[in-house]
Amino acid sequence: MNERIEVIPQVHGALRTDIFHQPAVHALEPAADPVQLAMTRAAQAMLLRQADDGHWRFDLEADATIPSEYLMLQYFFGSVDARREQRIANYLRRNQLANGSWSLYHGGPGDISATVKAYFALKLAGDSPDAPHMVEARHWVKANGGAEHCNVFTRIALAMFGQMPWECAPAMPVEIMFLPKWWFFNLSKVSYWSRCVIVPLLVIYAKRPVVKLKAEQGIRELFIEPPETLRNLDKFKPGRWLANSFLLIDRALKAIDPWMPSIIRDRAIRRAEQWTRQHAKGTGGIGGIYPAMANAAVALKLLGAAPDDPDLVRTLTAIDDLIVECKQETWVQPCVSPIWDTCLMLSALTEAGTNPEHAAIRQAVEWLFDQQVFVPGDWCAQAKGLTGGGWAFQYENEQYPDIDDTGMVLMALLRAGAHDNPHKLKRLNQAVNWMLGMQNADGSWAAFDIGNECTYLNNIPFADHGALVDPGTADLTARCIELLAMLGYDRQFPPIARAVDFLKRDQDPSGAWYGRWGVNYIYGTWSVLAGLGMVGEDVNQPYIRKAVDWLKNGQNADGGWGESCNTYDDPMLKGRGESTAAQTAWALLGLMAVGEVHASEVRKGVEYLIRHQQENGEWHDLPYTGTGFPRVFYLRYYGYSRFFPLWALGTYARLRRGLPTRQHEVLAQGPIDLGPLAVLDAA
Repeated sequence: MNERIEVIPQVHGALRTDIFHQPAVHALEPAADPVQLAMTRAAQAMLLRQADDGHWRFDLEADATIPSEYLMLQYFFGSVDARREQRIANYLRRNQLANGSWSLYHGGPGDISATVKAYFALKLAGDSPDAPHMVEARHWVKANGGAEHCNVFTRIALAMFGQMPWECAPAMPVEIMFLPKWWFFNLSKVSYWSRCVIVPLLVIYAKRPVVKLKAEQGIRELFIEPPETLRNLDKFKPGRWLANSFLLIDRALKAIDPWMPSIIRDRAIRRAEQWTRQHAKGTGGIGGIYPAMANAAVALKLLGAAPDDPDLVRTLTAIDDLIVECKQETWVQPCVSPIWDTCLMLSALTEAGTNPEHAAIRQAVEWLFDQQVFVPGDWCAQAKGLTGGGWAFQYENEQYPDIDDTGMVLMALLRAGAHDNPHKLKRLNQAVNWMLGMQNADGSWAAFDIGNECTYLNNIPFADHGALVDPGTADLTARCIELLAMLGYDRQFPPIARAVDFLKRDQDPSGAWYGRWGVNYIYGTWSVLAGLGMVGEDVNQPYIRKAVDWLKNGQNADGGWGESCNTYDDPMLKGRGESTAAQTAWALLGLMAVGEVHASEVRKGVEYLIRHQQENGEWHDLPYTGTGFPRVFYLRYYGYSRFFPLWALGTYARLRRGLPTRQHEVLAQGPIDLGPLAVLDAA
């Protein structure tokens, strides 16, 4: 892997002195014990990575599609930086597989859409179609059905550059902006990420731009059929009546589109523009995610935004903030994860014995409180009267706080003793109140919305990624149980009781739980066992023993655990894969949460982590362990292999010696009185 240029943040004044003249970790083990040594080295390394203002942020890498799309965006705006273009090309060439394709994750199979986008980006960058790597890519694409087999987003990108007709994309009439909430489809029925991508895309679809390229920059050679002859690429499939019904609607919409009165279309475009601008007011870009930002930038440009238009400038700046420069390469992150990284690092350090009064911990706590979100967001549509108080994922994404970050931040703050400060109790109260108010009717929690469960919408032609909605999931539901239990609520507390019932219903027959936001069943099973263990569920119950056995049986011969992203495509492979530090830590944390600290599997897993620690005190995983959209979009969190192993070792060090975890120390103080919770009072 190309080595990153990483600048370790300088820590100034008292904080830097504190880091170097106080032990980072209290001795939970004898000083010479391998576990203690590994923890101390890891904690010192992590403290060195803390930014001046107290937070942590690690890179977040996706696949070849994001840097390829970024390069296309520069061509759309006519602002190509030749040096950066070649560095992106270097990145793309290095990540090409031996068979000529590009995959969605490390070790994965070739993906037709990623390969077409990467090939197109390299053509734009000047690579000859006769170069060996381009010949290999072209042969692979044509052997797998040609560029006409790309997904919807790739088709739209190709249409924008005149590589296929706009009619190849599913109908996306901008008049969607007028659909009422009671209709079977409207924007409130789709997830936050879908909303942020769709609305500016409606403007693009209405305008249907075509960027003129030189003939040698095109990718006509990737198609089986002449691309100009292509039209409707989505086909009817026997036995899939719902998908076929939506396909009929798609055909009808395309037929009537030319006859749509211009007065209605213009009003719809203005409404889409207004929505886009309202959601692009923050410095983090619309939705805080690259695809939405790119669509918003294109839409604003098509609507005549001047180069100094504040919304356009902020959007383009937010995109540039995602760029990662290496020694010889450049790539682009799909988003950034500072709040997530900081709260997880805070939990890891405190569980590993770092004193909550340590200056680095106190600074991280203050930074997290500064990021708390109180402004109304899209979630208000389904949560009338609920006030804000959650946390988002990025530096700034005020419209979209999420349950996962909120739960993890709260637990990190409690571990750091924030509840001992009477001035912080109101802030904690507001966050817990918001989280409780976001519980779904079935007892689950989703990421961003309540009741966003219209899964039938995943059958519309546009939703070929299968992730248009945001239903409740086991990992997020378990996170909320864990937090509420840490606050002192017991198994009989109605929100917890409903949530546990959901988890029981959601368990896989194997005993594992599906991991929506992490790869995959190891992640889901760790999350659930952590929640059940914290709330005091009887760990001898058959359903918990089944999960424990599943984790133990999945341990690799080297003592670690691993699981590939391909388990989302083939669940028969669940829990199997190359060992990673992050997934090993998840398995260990899950097992220890339900009393398995002295199991031989746990000892072997700890030994695996110690053996694989690098000289600088860190760990590094090549496999992707984060999930954006199952089967479509995966993530390599560079922080996961750093803070989760430290967290697992710290937990092991405490429990092996009969000491409580930091989490249980907080619980032992007695129920935390945050004051009255409005959601419970209303109920």
